[in-house]
Amino acid sequence: MFAVRADLMDDELRPLVRATVLSGLFLVVGWMWERLAPGLAGWAAAAYAAAYVSGGYLRVRDGLAALRQGSLNIDMLMVLGAAGAAALGRWSEGAVLIFLFALSNTLEEFASGRTRRAIEALVRLRPEEALVRDEDGRERLVPLEEVNVGDLVVVRPAERLGVDGVVVEGRSAVDQAAITGESVPVAKAPGAQVLAGSVNTTGMLLVRVTRPATDSTLARIIRLVEEAQEHKARAQRVVDWVDRYYTLIVVAVALFTWTVPPLAAGWAWSDSFYLAMQLLVVMSPCALVIATPAALLSGIAAGARQGILFKGGIHLEQAGIVRVVAFDKTGTLTEGRPELISVLPAEGVSEAELLRLAAAAELRSGHPLGQAIVAAARRRLGELPQPEQVEEQPGLGVSAVVDGRRVLVGSRRLLESGADEWMSRTAGQVETRGETAVLVIADGRPLGVLGVADRVRPQARAVVEALRTQGIQRVVMLTGDNERVAAAVAAETGVDEFQANLLPGDKLRAIEELERLYGPVAMVGDGINDAPALARASLGVAMGGAGNDAALESADVVLMADDLARLTDVFRMGRLARKVVGQNLAFAVGVIVMLVVLSLMGRLTLPLAVVGHEGSTILVAVNGLRLLMAGRRALPREPVPGLAQAAPGARTESAA
Repeated sequence: MFAVRADLMDDELRPLVRATVLSGLFLVVGWMWERLAPGLAGWAAAAYAAAYVSGGYLRVRDGLAALRQGSLNIDMLMVLGAAGAAALGRWSEGAVLIFLFALSNTLEEFASGRTRRAIEALVRLRPEEALVRDEDGRERLVPLEEVNVGDLVVVRPAERLGVDGVVVEGRSAVDQAAITGESVPVAKAPGAQVLAGSVNTTGMLLVRVTRPATDSTLARIIRLVEEAQEHKARAQRVVDWVDRYYTLIVVAVALFTWTVPPLAAGWAWSDSFYLAMQLLVVMSPCALVIATPAALLSGIAAGARQGILFKGGIHLEQAGIVRVVAFDKTGTLTEGRPELISVLPAEGVSEAELLRLAAAAELRSGHPLGQAIVAAARRRLGELPQPEQVEEQPGLGVSAVVDGRRVLVGSRRLLESGADEWMSRTAGQVETRGETAVLVIADGRPLGVLGVADRVRPQARAVVEALRTQGIQRVVMLTGDNERVAAAVAAETGVDEFQANLLPGDKLRAIEELERLYGPVAMVGDGINDAPALARASLGVAMGGAGNDAALESADVVLMADDLARLTDVFRMGRLARKVVGQNLAFAVGVIVMLVVLSLMGRLTLPLAVVGHEGSTILVAVNGLRLLMAGRRALPREPVPGLAQAAPGARTESAA
């Protein structure tokens, strides 16, 4: 029963297992000699003494180290209890105490080791070498640390990437589950970003390195998770205080119990000493100390495996008490990529002509709206004519000569003077639907109106509804976009309210007001222009951190994949973590109170006290491990019918 698989043991666990096994063997031998061969009682005492030494050596060493630093820890309480039993001639009871304490420490280390191994598994995702292609086409294996930014790395099928980079040749599907938590491989083509730690599945890829191995997404995740383990939650700090000061209280109670009853009530010194040793054992806060970290570290590890990066136990804990969720719009509730939605030609103009001329004029534009028009035109029409005499007015539009015709493409502010009544009316209708109206005029003649919009994520409404079922009281959208667009997105997603025309400082003030009205607020954004609000919110959640340096640095929680549905897992895991921590603390306190009462009533022996105390510690550690099994709950990926209808109760608050 003492066996632990060697492949599950690390350097810290092995000596604990050895000590526990030896202590248990000596305890069994001593018991057999004492019960079955009374003539060997002296040898039984020697066996029990060996159980003391083998099981207690590490505890004495750690306890003395703590004493040298001016603190009295739990290890010394257990050692003192066992020494007291030996002083009373109860060697067998002391040996049982030492063995069970050693077994408890071993199981605790094994439990916490599982959490640690779940995190350390990230390190093993990085290969030690990379196949670099030189300028002359020769390929050579080099240590990963020697790969430089700008190098070309060949990644064959079934190989794991060791660096972040951009595909320059080849097409394949890449499994990013270990980094982003995405369950389905993602198609990659030239120009696509790839991440260290992901696995190439089918075709060969040639990747240009964009970051050194020491600063890859995987390396940064490992560093942040390591920091998260050191970032203690409030409950953890309370338990640390208990471990530091409560231990002194336990020793004081034990000394009082040993000395006062014989002096004041005439007790036998041996009886009071035995009761003091019992209290020393049952009041030790082992279960209290392990209650919080066992749960929170398991939750951090479980989140990391699902592509959810909690940057500390305090943030996992905070996720469990959030009452309001505030969303940024662009790139969060929407996909962050403008698309051509409407093509509305004027009378006598075909859709193809309107789209062809507008896209040609925008061909050299770097504006997202222009790029969306060009992309849609290429999909529908193929090659586009090259523009001449291109003149761009930033924020307004572009002018160009296309096939000998002067084409103007831009906003209503740029082209209002050339728009007729039909064009103005049509542009207004397009904007009412939440689209940005792009007017097109050729040689002074209105050609038509294009509607461009940032599409709402298909899961956005389902996520908002799921948040309400999780107990979120209010779902709010905060955006810098105009009122019409914001109202359309709010109706489509079903949020409770929205605020439009907000600058970064306005969003920060909105978070403060929401927190004043409702309590803890989570802000969900892209980690760049939402940085002030993310930093001010009770919980800052950044989207798409796998490719976003700012997201990894600014938020408390990072969703590594650009998947909004993961947000529901953040709050579910936070609530589960708080529930498990609460269970652990209540159980630990309850067991201590019960054992103390039974000891004072004379209904408890030292071996039973040890079993109750160490058993509660083991159960608390195992209960904390439940969070490692906290799998993801999927949401439907199809759009919900009827999204265009207005959300009940949605209201407008403009901060213009």
